[in-house]
Amino acid sequence: MQTSFEASRSFCYQFGRYTVLPEIEAMPEVKSGAEFRMVDLVQALLDKYLTPEQQQVRIKKANSDHTEPLHSIVKFFVSFISKDKELFVRVRPGIYRAHTEDEIAAAEEDITDAQIEDAAIADGDVEAIEFDGWIYAFSFPVLVREDGPFPIKIGMTTGTVEERVNAQCKGAATFDNPVVLGRWQANRVGATEKAVHNVLKARGKWREKIPGVEWFNTTVGEVDAIVAFVRTG
Repeated sequence: MQTSFEASRSFCYQFGRYTVLPEIEAMPEVKSGAEFRMVDLVQALLDKYLTPEQQQVRIKKANSDHTEPLHSIVKFFVSFISKDKELFVRVRPGIYRAHTEDEIAAAEEDITDAQIEDAAIADGDVEAIEFDGWIYAFSFPVLVREDGPFPIKIGMTTGTVEERVNAQCKGAATFDNPVVLGRWQANRVGATEKAVHNVLKARGKWREKIPGVEWFNTTVGEVDAIVAFVRTG
């Protein structure tokens, strides 16, 4: 899927996730299992779809005057998403390969029905969006504050909250265990999660430049109020 160009971090994320990564996965050299240098393939696709001028457009960070070139932001999101979703095997710094059939089969043995439903909702499956489930909020003890907003991850699951949170944090570079701050039952959980995210983004609470795409500077009270509003809206 090709995303219409605009000079924004949202475009960089959408372009990286829905254009760059699918094309990399479909490349014959990647499908063959050969090792590849991620940054080289990303740059080739940037050159394919964007002009040099578009790649060099500088985009302002949220709540900061610091700017970065668009091509660097795309590369960041591609690297993060591929790691977060375990799309490839990291052989060594910067070098990757596709998963083998045996690795895929082994991973599939551990996949639960709830994880399949969660993935379907995240990908916009029309029928899956109708599933009921839970909106959850979690963070890490070192980040939690009592006197104001702090980084909170807000997600959804059709399974149990603890299993979903633990699965997301598995293998993360942290020495702290996640703390579930709140959970809310929801009808049409996919649509509810999107509504909560959109309200927080509209309020300027989205933490764009961090390893994660659902983190917000907020409070449990604010999330609770938004979920209540969405339920009655």
